[in-house]
Amino acid sequence: MSLLLYLGGLVALLLMWIRVKGLDYVIVHQRWIFVCLFLLPLSVIFDVYYYLRTWLIFKMCSAPKLHDQRVRDIQRQVREWRKEGSKTFMCTGRPGWLTVSLRVGKYKKTHKNIMINMMDILEVDTKKQVVRVEPLANMGQVTACLNSIGWTLPVLPELDDLTVGGLVMGTGIESSSHIYGLFQHICVAFELVLADGSLVRCTEEENSDLFHAVPWSCGTLGFLVAAEIKIVPAKSWVKLTYEPVRGLENICKRFTEVSENKQNTFVEGLQYSLDTAVIMTGTMTDHAEPDKINRIGLHFKPWFFKHVESYLKNDHTGVEYIPLRQYYHRHTRSIFWEIQDIIPFGNNPVFRWVFGWMVPPKISLLKLTQGETIRKLYEQHHVVQDMLVPMKNLQDAITCFHENIKVYPLWLCPFLLPSGRGMVHPKGEEDELYVDIGAYGEPKVTNFEAKATTRQLEKFVRDVHGFQMLYADVYMDREEFWEMFDGQLYHRLREELGCKEAFPEVYDKISKSARH
Repeated sequence: MSLLLYLGGLVALLLMWIRVKGLDYVIVHQRWIFVCLFLLPLSVIFDVYYYLRTWLIFKMCSAPKLHDQRVRDIQRQVREWRKEGSKTFMCTGRPGWLTVSLRVGKYKKTHKNIMINMMDILEVDTKKQVVRVEPLANMGQVTACLNSIGWTLPVLPELDDLTVGGLVMGTGIESSSHIYGLFQHICVAFELVLADGSLVRCTEEENSDLFHAVPWSCGTLGFLVAAEIKIVPAKSWVKLTYEPVRGLENICKRFTEVSENKQNTFVEGLQYSLDTAVIMTGTMTDHAEPDKINRIGLHFKPWFFKHVESYLKNDHTGVEYIPLRQYYHRHTRSIFWEIQDIIPFGNNPVFRWVFGWMVPPKISLLKLTQGETIRKLYEQHHVVQDMLVPMKNLQDAITCFHENIKVYPLWLCPFLLPSGRGMVHPKGEEDELYVDIGAYGEPKVTNFEAKATTRQLEKFVRDVHGFQMLYADVYMDREEFWEMFDGQLYHRLREELGCKEAFPEVYDKISKSARH
């Protein structure tokens, strides 16, 4: 009885505190209460449910040999849509809240939903060094499969739940991208069901225009049903070197140097203030020095970005050996560093040991439970953006981010952008080194206003011929959007393939106006 009275008193005090502070304040600044009490347990249940669901689908009706049957079912749905008069646009039937993007598109409610239940790894061809996968296969699934047989993707974006379809139709990047480019650049073939229900395969040689137009098109040219992706031999460990650097000019100079050095398999920077950063370079190896092994993926280990910061605070370089798969997913547990704004005490050793195995909360559940009011509040107090700018403009870009949002850490990830066709390519005729600047967190400037501030960043990026990742909030108008992206090939193919009546234009699908 006394325990019930004690718990009742705690609940009463909690409600009084919420009443004094205001619900909006608690939702934005103290969301850990809801996350710890509800979302972490739900995330565990969600993971178990989806693991069992995936296993059952694989065992009962989703073996790779049934891939052709699943493709025919998608073709049937598209042809039925045409027979019914093509009254609305089409989109995939996957719920918007299940995607890793923070955006929940409202178009799902008004468009014809085409159900695509395709989550298998179809074939691993080590002779051709290619893996063939379905669009809903995710990065956690792919790494588990490939690493177990000694192979990996040249570019393997970090978060477990990122799907091949999302990375093809959107984009993906990793610390090996300074060698291999973006995720689209390691793909060798796409298979799509088009607006007329036909199935096509496109490569650099076959249906080449479509092959180059698909990346960044966000599902507005057809439904992806399979992709063939390059694979490379994997080794057991990543030998990672941590190098603290001070002074913005020194940071940009050193980061450019290591990014241009192709002997570095992995290159990444974490910038902790305008003039302090840690630059990391890594190579794969089959041998590790036992006293320098760090299994960063274990649940009780410090968050990776906090571990990296220790080298800056102690002002010394260091070398560690990290298991390959744990390196790939080094930012997963802390969702880069977003988790510190959700659970401020989450890096406490006691919390990590007792509850770390439940972290992180599923992004999909965070989206599902936030509601429109919370979403708008977060929009005004939070930034999640990835801006891709030429390496030569890195110093100006960091200064622009500092002046407009002052969000730290910043994620710096270099990548090679090949010349060519499609929506994203360098301004000139030659390949160019770019850098992804990722800003995730609460702005520390006093005059932050989501729309006006983001538009300032977007303008800077357009002016240096950079690009904005389309998973984030896009405030550009249509003219500004097509000034940033090359729409020539995209628009021509939409006309030729009958997409204008079947799918919305990519701008209408991703812009802020599409969600209001």
